[in-house]
Amino acid sequence: MPFLPKSPFVPPCRVGVVGTGFVASVFARLLLRTAPDLPVTAVLSRRPSTHIAPHLQPFYYAEQALDDFLAACDLVVECSGDICHATSVIEAALILGKPVVTMHCEWHVTVGSFFVGKGVLSEAEGDQPGSLAVLREEVLAMGFEPRVYGNIKHFLNHQPTPAEMQFWSERQGIRLRQTTSFTDGTKVQFEQALVANGLDADILKPGLRGLVTQNLQVGAAELAEEAQAAQLERVSDYLLAPNLPPGVFITASHDPADQAALAYLKMGLGPWYTLYRPYHLCQYEMVRTVRRMAQGGAPLLNNSAAPRIGIRAIAKRALVPGERIDNAIGSFVLRGEAIRLAEYPDHLPMGLIQAASVQRPIEAGDYLRWGDLELPDSRALQVAKQLYFPT
Repeated sequence: MPFLPKSPFVPPCRVGVVGTGFVASVFARLLLRTAPDLPVTAVLSRRPSTHIAPHLQPFYYAEQALDDFLAACDLVVECSGDICHATSVIEAALILGKPVVTMHCEWHVTVGSFFVGKGVLSEAEGDQPGSLAVLREEVLAMGFEPRVYGNIKHFLNHQPTPAEMQFWSERQGIRLRQTTSFTDGTKVQFEQALVANGLDADILKPGLRGLVTQNLQVGAAELAEEAQAAQLERVSDYLLAPNLPPGVFITASHDPADQAALAYLKMGLGPWYTLYRPYHLCQYEMVRTVRRMAQGGAPLLNNSAAPRIGIRAIAKRALVPGERIDNAIGSFVLRGEAIRLAEYPDHLPMGLIQAASVQRPIEAGDYLRWGDLELPDSRALQVAKQLYFPT
């Protein structure tokens, strides 16, 4: 059946939410309280209805009721956190011509490119990639030319212990798997891979540069200088800066004729100008992208139909045949690292590693290749093979 784009809606636009965790639950509550033009009419969950927040229960659809869920909404917001589950839901929604808005950079980088151009599909503002896409629109409108798309990370530990992650998971009220992927750097690697693919940028090195800095202007300018030295027009990267508020930045150049005016406006003497957004409010900002899509606006960000950057899985410890990996992202056995796809054509995309079984010995520090694991069949795996091994 062909994929059919849907025309802009006349309000109200019925919103279906996929997922019932931290992001989905708060987002749905915000819509119910503040957005009468975007009523929540359906919530798809793999949990029993009694295990989700009370404000979601009136709209509950079980995973097996996907067709009924889709019939009950006009636009789908996907934030389940599960790549295999998301692939089936998003494909079904696009086939029916329903716009899809996501907060799921891991899904985009793993299989999202397959669906670009097959319907209305966009990552949302709120997480760092979407926030950078919004900042880019502002920067371009002012005549700046982006050179660095930057993320700010506070802490990095490639080998966190289960006890450490359990402590922080409970303290912050975030799932253990999410807490671990934030800490070991996997999340920022996926985020900046999506930014690179979606905003036409490159990376400086496998695993990104990740400069440590105490000063945003200094660190951002150094990334710009390194990009220029490498003859890269634009790069996607991050700064490790524990003293800065979490947020995103773009370091850009401008017409030299504007140097004096920009200096007067306290932007410095150039040639690099850093514009900084000192927050990203996740589900609270998603509503802007949802409304944009409902009103027929262009997608904010996706992984592009021809991505150049992917995520490989690096073994945190030795793996032995027969060992099972339930989910690579946020695990204590693997972490993610951004790479140029052309340089590592044999890598196994990290986002596919769910319910996998190790097939041969893997040493600590090695990256996983196709054939190292046995993967269960899924629509995500089928799509990935078409992306990575086109006939």
